[in-house]
Amino acid sequence: MKTKFIPLFFIFILASCHGTSAGPLRLWFDTPASVWEETLPLGNGRIGAMPDGGISRETIVLNDITLWSGSAQDADNPSAAGYLPEIRRLLLRGKNDEAQDLVYKTFVCKGKGSGQGNGANVPYGCFQMLGNLTIENPEVTAALDASVLQYHRELSLNEAVASCSYVLNGIKYSREYFSSFADDVVVIRLQSEKKGRLNLNVSFDRPERAGYKILPDGLQMSGQLNDGHNGPGMRYEARMKIVLSGGTVKYENNRAVIIGANEAILLIAMGTDYRNPDFESGLKEKLEKASRKSYSQLKKDHFRSYGKLFDRVDLMLEGTGRDDLPTGKRLLAFAEQPTDAGLSALYFQYGRYLLISSSREGCLPPNLQGLWANTVQTPWNGDYHMNINIQMNLWPAEVANLPELHKPLIELTKSLVGPGMKTAKAFYNADGWVAHMMTTIWGYTAPGEHPSWGATNTGGGWMCQHLWEHYLFQPDPEYLKEIYPVLRESSRFFSGMLIEEPEHGWLVTAPSTSPENAFLMPGTGKAVAICMGPTMDSQIIRELFSNTIAASKLLKADTAFCRELESKIYKLPPEQIGRQGQLMEWLQDYDEAEPHHRHVSHLYGLHPGNQITPGQTPALADAARVTLERRGDGGTGWSRAWKVNFWARLKDGNRAYKLLTHLLEPSHGPVNYVKGGTSPNLFCSHPPFQIDGNFGGCSGIAEMLLQSHTGVIELLPAIPGLWSSGSFRGLRVRGGAEVDLEWKDQLLCKAAIRATADNTFKLYLPKQATSPDLKINGKMQPVYQKDGILSIYLRKGDEARIGWN
Repeated sequence: MKTKFIPLFFIFILASCHGTSAGPLRLWFDTPASVWEETLPLGNGRIGAMPDGGISRETIVLNDITLWSGSAQDADNPSAAGYLPEIRRLLLRGKNDEAQDLVYKTFVCKGKGSGQGNGANVPYGCFQMLGNLTIENPEVTAALDASVLQYHRELSLNEAVASCSYVLNGIKYSREYFSSFADDVVVIRLQSEKKGRLNLNVSFDRPERAGYKILPDGLQMSGQLNDGHNGPGMRYEARMKIVLSGGTVKYENNRAVIIGANEAILLIAMGTDYRNPDFESGLKEKLEKASRKSYSQLKKDHFRSYGKLFDRVDLMLEGTGRDDLPTGKRLLAFAEQPTDAGLSALYFQYGRYLLISSSREGCLPPNLQGLWANTVQTPWNGDYHMNINIQMNLWPAEVANLPELHKPLIELTKSLVGPGMKTAKAFYNADGWVAHMMTTIWGYTAPGEHPSWGATNTGGGWMCQHLWEHYLFQPDPEYLKEIYPVLRESSRFFSGMLIEEPEHGWLVTAPSTSPENAFLMPGTGKAVAICMGPTMDSQIIRELFSNTIAASKLLKADTAFCRELESKIYKLPPEQIGRQGQLMEWLQDYDEAEPHHRHVSHLYGLHPGNQITPGQTPALADAARVTLERRGDGGTGWSRAWKVNFWARLKDGNRAYKLLTHLLEPSHGPVNYVKGGTSPNLFCSHPPFQIDGNFGGCSGIAEMLLQSHTGVIELLPAIPGLWSSGSFRGLRVRGGAEVDLEWKDQLLCKAAIRATADNTFKLYLPKQATSPDLKINGKMQPVYQKDGILSIYLRKGDEARIGWN
């Protein structure tokens, strides 16, 4: 069967697909938020706010992505390297349990580490909420909330604006909120339809370490966090200025009392002294600048700045859409009948929205909770876990056309090289740099305080993959020069610390773990985590060495070191298939202590790596399928998101979609540890909330639509049956290009490739029709294809349009 040729395919009209996401992209509710996971996240990459839409009392949680307790520390254990020979001797003799006992006693960080995930008051530190902004209506009691009519609360992804409106006693009240991308302040507009009826009390509050002050034209909250040594740590401040239309405002008892106004605009500036000792003066300047603009101008400038990022990509999927349901109820309906194609498109764009809102050039990458936390002791410190979580946060950055938002992670990685060199010497007596399982803004690179999860030593190597991926999506020699030293020194570490195991002569890491997982010792049944050469380590090191070699050759540098790495790549352990047909997680075919463990780290080579593909390594791809079947479709939120990507790479669209439906299972009410789903505001419930699942799900949807990790572009590689027709615009591929696509009844109609770099782009031709029409910059071109692959040379700025008949 062939698609019907559309003569006007040169005009790429996305609306022609009538996709369910063609209308406004929004989350909406018909009641105020009853829990934080129902509030609406706003952010400009640095500062954020989460309004709950309360009527008699509204709480808006405020955040600054740089607000951390703790401080820089030396967590390197000076005696660790002295025990390394004995640990390795035990591992080489197969005495993993004895090696583990020794590792637990000696091969750990100095001090309290992460505080077992409660690091707010230890040097490791914790990402914390900045505070709350409270808006009280003294004329409305909680009892009167029930009298409210026409309540509506919404977050517009198209505009990055939240809103709330309701009718009380015949008067309509409305609010709008945004975290300005242009003016770097939070803006809140409060309105009454009837003049003179806006009477409100506004104040700041924070659970601890906060002082309050009335300013001549507003309010201030400031304080200083614990540096982890019970001393003064990071300073922070929030300032608010109120601009009224009608009525008056007076300041008393650390609050602003608004009386008889028609409209009130609240401008809030927030900041910390992280790399900015004179930040207070900057807050004053931002408020002054913003207060000189009208509300309409503030909103217009915000939207223009935000839209430059968000509007790069469209996704429309034909089929059922349930935007008529409030978002929480929409999730429940999807769980009963998962045919709401519009929800998939909304979830994808929500992932892009969250990344835009929580990552900003010159600032920090999104942490475990992105930008948003509502406590001073954020779960797991809201830090950067480098055994999957921080990396998953940035998976959508390149393909979803937000490459500049990758830069904060790249800069964080570069910042770890210095401390990581000290850690490499202290623990492994090795050159180069290493980072283990977790880090903070303070440059923590040591193992964690408990080796079962903290001894993973490939965190830095995994971070290096992101540096290379950013280059692949936009080849730039100057950028390559910038990152090459980071790749080289990470490779230098692994090249020097690998040891030869006796059975095969393979080069392996020792000691290490397969992240957070354990195996059963043969004969004893004892659960052990410490091992040598787990599969994920070998995959990451093989990839790191290969990327370093490629960069070295492109830059014509370090020829001798390049040869050294080439010789060692061939001595790394190959992927092995176990007795049950699964991809082995360890050097030996151990039984897992927890067969359905949430981590599936040994499939790194399938995703995000490219060492396992159905086309090039079919036997390993089959073993990966067996592994996923054995692991099951459950797990925490981010685990389910990762499995969406796995199944997409295995070209099984329906199975990938099934995992997406599991990721979107409502987490309403009590949530236990093994049930990770999605909260009413579409936050991923680990549980509790971790943003990595949102970003991993976004990435997984993109993988279902477009892949380029093998060096060849593949259109709709894992399209599920329920997405039979649709279109997308602006997704990116490796080599430097943006891609548009339209399809109908699972058959391609037309595509466009816009080059952002000079390159030859290879494209798998669909089986439906191998003779496409090709135009470059509007001129018909001959088609060059071989073995079902179309090759197109494009210069930067060229556009190729392809149609099938």
